[in-house]
Amino acid sequence: MYYDPEKDDHGLARNPFKSCVLPRPIGWISTLSASGVHNLAPFSQFQNLTFDPPYVMIASNQNILGNRKDTVINIETTGEFVYNMVTYDLREAMVKSAVEFPPEVDEFEETGLTKVPSIKVKPCRVGESPIQFECIYHSTLRLPGRGAQGSVDIIIGKVVLVHIKDEFILPNGKIDVVKLRPLARLGYFDYTTVDHIFEMKTPTKNEAELFGLEGASVVASRNTNR
Repeated sequence: MYYDPEKDDHGLARNPFKSCVLPRPIGWISTLSASGVHNLAPFSQFQNLTFDPPYVMIASNQNILGNRKDTVINIETTGEFVYNMVTYDLREAMVKSAVEFPPEVDEFEETGLTKVPSIKVKPCRVGESPIQFECIYHSTLRLPGRGAQGSVDIIIGKVVLVHIKDEFILPNGKIDVVKLRPLARLGYFDYTTVDHIFEMKTPTKNEAELFGLEGASVVASRNTNR
């Protein structure tokens, strides 16, 4: 089958688009408003963009009233945010934080999560999350859409500090992804989690290419024990 997104003529009971690009990592983004209110919200249209230096992006659609979301407003106003990894154990708290609360509501309090002070930015980290990125705002790309929620703000941020809990680092220096069990978004109301991994290497002898695929600069990698 095929369909035209402009006509939405797929003939299916549910729109299949979000089930065609998956799994998608969840960016659990904590921010601080100009008046000092803490905010926490999950975004499944989230991704890392590059690694040297590291940048990430958040794609935030409008809220149900057709307005920009608190996360976007807070980031553009204060210039800072934190990415918190969502794991399987944190799934219920993540879903609670997805509710569109009024701007004056603190989602940390609504979900019972622990606020942990960041080092380089003002927004707090989720203490229960095993990995967090402290980020500073870079830019916004706005894409027009149809309907109240269609338009999207693509926020780009630079990662200035990375936190990883020690118990999730293996003796070989790699992150224990299976132990983490990061949560990922599928289509509809479906989710998945990582419960096994396998390794494949690109068949190249070019050292720089291999370092880049692993997400490290050649200079930095030569200065560490591999």
